[in-house]
Amino acid sequence: MLKRKVENQLYKWKLNKEHKPLIVKGLRQSGKAYSVVEFAKKNYKNVIYINFQNNEDYKKIFANNLEIENIKMQISSYFSDAKFEEGKTIIILDEIQECSRARLSLKFFKLDGRYDVIATGSLLGIHGLNDDTTSIPVGYEEELKMFPLDFEEFLWAKGIKEEIIDEIKNCFYEKKKVGEGIHQKLKELLLQYIIVGGMPEAVQKFVETNNLNDVNEIKANILSSYQDDMVKYVDTKDKTKIKECFKSIPYQLAKENKKFQYKVVKKNGTKKEFIGSIECLEEFGIIKRCYNLSKMEKPLGAYAEDDKFKVFVADIGLLIPMIDERVDAEILSGNLNIYKGAIYENLFADYSIKNGKPLYYFTRESSLEIDFVMNYESEVTLIEVKANTGNAKSLKTVLAEKQKYNISSAIKLGDYNVGYANNILTLPLYMGFLIK
Repeated sequence: MLKRKVENQLYKWKLNKEHKPLIVKGLRQSGKAYSVVEFAKKNYKNVIYINFQNNEDYKKIFANNLEIENIKMQISSYFSDAKFEEGKTIIILDEIQECSRARLSLKFFKLDGRYDVIATGSLLGIHGLNDDTTSIPVGYEEELKMFPLDFEEFLWAKGIKEEIIDEIKNCFYEKKKVGEGIHQKLKELLLQYIIVGGMPEAVQKFVETNNLNDVNEIKANILSSYQDDMVKYVDTKDKTKIKECFKSIPYQLAKENKKFQYKVVKKNGTKKEFIGSIECLEEFGIIKRCYNLSKMEKPLGAYAEDDKFKVFVADIGLLIPMIDERVDAEILSGNLNIYKGAIYENLFADYSIKNGKPLYYFTRESSLEIDFVMNYESEVTLIEVKANTGNAKSLKTVLAEKQKYNISSAIKLGDYNVGYANNILTLPLYMGFLIK
């Protein structure tokens, strides 16, 4: 069983006496339902699990009167062993985006207050509920976003002891070198994480077998299911456009200038033609946009340029088969050719997305480009990501021009151990998940 951080968040939700029905939303197959069910089994006497995707008939439970006594009666007609005890029963509504009436029932569960409810689902909101905004009980629900496994959870899955992870964190916070044995082991595990990613089924298979062929088959099936979702929830006229945008991502990132270009999707492609498809992919949780900044000043979001962005895949492991299913051996050998920058920049994007951080970068026509810019320790901080090592010319230029940019903090990630000099914190790539 994979250990997930979301379990602590679910426990905090339960302890809050004023909690509302909770919606756990996120990328399909990221482990939402499994984590919620495991949490429920540990913390409730009675667990009622309703999956709207597996059984269409369950929608009838919520078809008419949404008073709680009527819902209880309807549930009992489908689940003969269902028990309802105040404060001891939880109802799990899985794939709730398939039943808008169930979403509306959350208001009645909150007002009644006797039973806890957790809903899980992908594509919640406008796309998932077919624009039926009347089914969203505003003010009567809470949301929790869940991601695939992050790098720390991957380390747990691989059996790395807490004291080892604590030592890495200690080295990070105290800016001291990591012992050579741990350093080499973490570098090895990072390469495995890049290949496998954080989708729970892929991680579990890798932990059990170490067979990358099996892992690749799982990831291929996941990508195929995402493409099925893309065509299920959008208008017919948009289906081809969304697929074209999705398939173009590796080529967008392989360019020296990684800014998303519509002409890479299709010859003479335009924003008008494809921006809706990009927004859909982001709504689905498959990608995340990284916006260019007109100024590197706080608040960063105020200076984000909507028309100028890079696109990253939300889970690094899913980018790899999009590039080439045979790229595993090249990653392990370090021979990545044009995709080297794409993979390692997407690795840092993976870290940030799973930490809930927005993504920004900075570029100027003068060839000055900073891979990422973020708020870190209350300062605007530059982030440069290198597959190996490098002199980070743009980063040094910005730091040197104090009057122009007023930036004094920078982090360089690459094939290094920990170091600090001239306001630049140098970190090994595997420590990127600690930059929060």
